[in-house]
Amino acid sequence: MNQEIQSEDIDLPLTRQRAVKRVAIVVLTGERGLCGAFNNNVLKKAEARMEDLRQLGVDYTVISVGKKGNAYFQRRDYIPTERFLELAGIPTVKDSQAICDLIYSLFVAEEVDKVELVYSKFVNLVRSDPIIQTLLPMSPKGEICDVNGICVDATEDELFKLTTKEGKLTVEREKIKIEMQPFSPVVQFEQDPVQILDALLPLYLNSQILRALQESLASELAARMSAMSSATDNAIDLRKNLSMVYNRRRQAKITGEILEIVAGADALSG
Repeated sequence: MNQEIQSEDIDLPLTRQRAVKRVAIVVLTGERGLCGAFNNNVLKKAEARMEDLRQLGVDYTVISVGKKGNAYFQRRDYIPTERFLELAGIPTVKDSQAICDLIYSLFVAEEVDKVELVYSKFVNLVRSDPIIQTLLPMSPKGEICDVNGICVDATEDELFKLTTKEGKLTVEREKIKIEMQPFSPVVQFEQDPVQILDALLPLYLNSQILRALQESLASELAARMSAMSSATDNAIDLRKNLSMVYNRRRQAKITGEILEIVAGADALSG
């Protein structure tokens, strides 16, 4: 259907391009700590984007999702914040719908001219990349674009496989190209294409937000697992080093006591 209407002059609210005067930045962070630099990396990416917008003279507002991000922005009154949201456990459609409704209303009411999403994209168990993705306006070709305008075909889905390599857990990432079959020229829509897309695009936006929430959670859990593994290794090394220091001092004390006994015995016999 999207292919059919690309050549037609159809105005859809979520694909409407206009001069960017104000940007909404949705920042996804974790609900807990003890996950290394996961939250800091996302917040630094968001701060860098805010600085870029300030240099361009564009206003912005932040929608913070996650306790760590909420605490960060609440301590910084100079950063304009639209809303603070929290997640309860595993992200659900209800959670993504709350974010979707908020940015939808802001964009359609023209309170913001662009919506960007800052989150940590899951790569593998030891790596995640903080990225910026443009949510609104949507690409009329159904593509997913980043802040630099680099777009990826939305039909290129990704498949994650949890497997083992050399006795260790690893995740394989595989892109799957979905073949799009052309519409038959005799296909007719029972409703107007604009009405159908007005119903479908918010659902598509919701799915994009839900996917970002899930990738952010996967990145957080992987970062926490890596941080706890490093902490365990450091604790084992620390225990080993402290045991060596303890044994050396204990041996030195025992040796000193033996020498004192021997010296005292020599003095008595002499």
